[in-house]
Amino acid sequence: MKKIQMVDLKGQYEEIKEQVDSSVLNVINSTAFINGPEVHSFQKELEDYLQVKHVIPCANGTDALQIAMMGLGLEPGDEVITADFTFAATVEVIALLKLTPVLVDVEPNSFNIDPEAIKKAITSKTKAIVPVHLFGQSANMDVIMQIAKEHNLYVIEDNAQGIGANYKFANGQVAKTGAIGHVASTSFFPSKNLGCYGDGGAIFTNDDDLAHTIRGVVNHGMYKRYHHDVVGVNSRLDSIQATILRTKLPKLDGYNTARRTAAIKYNKAFAGIENIITPRVKGNGCNTNENTVCDSCDCHVFHQYTLRVVNTDRDALVKHLNDNGIPCGVYYPIPLHSQKAYQDTRYNEADFPVTNQLVKEVISLPMHTELDDEQIDFITKTVIDFVTQ
Repeated sequence: MKKIQMVDLKGQYEEIKEQVDSSVLNVINSTAFINGPEVHSFQKELEDYLQVKHVIPCANGTDALQIAMMGLGLEPGDEVITADFTFAATVEVIALLKLTPVLVDVEPNSFNIDPEAIKKAITSKTKAIVPVHLFGQSANMDVIMQIAKEHNLYVIEDNAQGIGANYKFANGQVAKTGAIGHVASTSFFPSKNLGCYGDGGAIFTNDDDLAHTIRGVVNHGMYKRYHHDVVGVNSRLDSIQATILRTKLPKLDGYNTARRTAAIKYNKAFAGIENIITPRVKGNGCNTNENTVCDSCDCHVFHQYTLRVVNTDRDALVKHLNDNGIPCGVYYPIPLHSQKAYQDTRYNEADFPVTNQLVKEVISLPMHTELDDEQIDFITKTVIDFVTQ
């Protein structure tokens, strides 16, 4: 059996090595390293894929989220509601801009922000909602967009883990995550479903005026060289990363299908195991009554495959897996409201029952495009042996 990787970037690279190597060498020979033709081509191709009017590439996913907020003109003291159970970058940029982060609880099955918690958190100072499409599954955008409309709020999608996922609205319409809210951000960190070989990110929007503002923000506030019309930053996707992403983008749907296939195999192996709660796809038209992944469903792209283990020592399971050569991850072990940097007297532990439970139970198993049946069989048997002992 091949060595099990949490993310097998080497195996994926070997499948596209000739194309990647050739395209990178072409960029080096052209010396068009910044804002070159490869960046503009990738931008256009990603716009076509997402069916969004504007893609603005930038240096990384955290920058993308910060720049999206800068483009909206949010001011210090404005409140921004987001999920307590996610990576710190989401709340980090809110704090950096001197906005006021408002953390709320998540749903127990999807792990995504709870719309009912959003409603309770809205005040006269609330200006935006940041739903995170966590682990590759879309948040409940039907309800979130309706809440935003009723309260005149911006919706900023954090799509760092969800690129390629489809969201099916209650009316039957379908859109890619990242093309639903007023603006969205994503990351091209190497381990993402669409990852480059360094740092990279992008902002998406269908708003022409907002796109114009953001294009200035990413380039020192310039639209004309040495004319600084807005306060900006230096955040650009370089041409080498862009050409790698151009190589991978046509393969993204196939990559996501491979991840879903692996998730289905995991779920079938764990079916009926009392101490394991497998990921549940929760979306319109999906199976929402059982902890299953629909074979034909494309609303979850499984950036992570995350279990909940109950009545089990999760940390001991982590050690057991590592001792057997199986990497795993705990995303995330500490709620954001408990992190030293983001603690606030406004928060009440009673407001975060789901998050406080999830951080004790979640464990993410290897998930990538190169997983094979032998590896999945070994991983699942090792987990089952531990939780049923």
